[in-house]
Amino acid sequence: MTTREYIDTYFSETGRILETVSREEIGRAVEILRDLREKGGRLFILGVGGSAANASHAVNDFRKIGGIESYAPTDNVSELTARTNDEGWDTTFAEWLKTSRISSKDVIMVFSVGGGSEHTSQNIVNALKLGKEAGSRIISVVSRDGGYSGKNSDALILIPVVSESRITPHAEGWQGIIWHLLVNAL
Repeated sequence: MTTREYIDTYFSETGRILETVSREEIGRAVEILRDLREKGGRLFILGVGGSAANASHAVNDFRKIGGIESYAPTDNVSELTARTNDEGWDTTFAEWLKTSRISSKDVIMVFSVGGGSEHTSQNIVNALKLGKEAGSRIISVVSRDGGYSGKNSDALILIPVVSESRITPHAEGWQGIIWHLLVNAL
């Protein structure tokens, strides 16, 4: 495949995602975030890898532009690495949320390629279990089948798989499109 063919293929796949991503779920997420802002709750954004970088950027936008108190546990490297070292990776986000006193006024937003399962991203799964126990609402921007996040979301923005070899770049790229849309829709 030539470089031009690859570019055309990537853009074609992006267009297919645009055609199928759920406007209803995006609208549901906007309403949850408007309600969150009105009630003075907090937004906790969870992600690992490239999704952690997206979470950090999104925190800035939701705070500065959207007027929502927002945080990402991966922004505090000292606490993240201490918890990972002392308690294990699987509980880092849940323990961070406990210390943050997550409550029913709050929302958890998940950026993830797979959404977590019994075999992967247990840190996200355990955080969502804690969030559900506290009565928090969950918004997920995920791909594949949505995983645990998808099954436990109040708003599931599923980025469809249009290429097995480009799941991650499409999922993480679309996280940026979606959070910018959400922030500006507020």
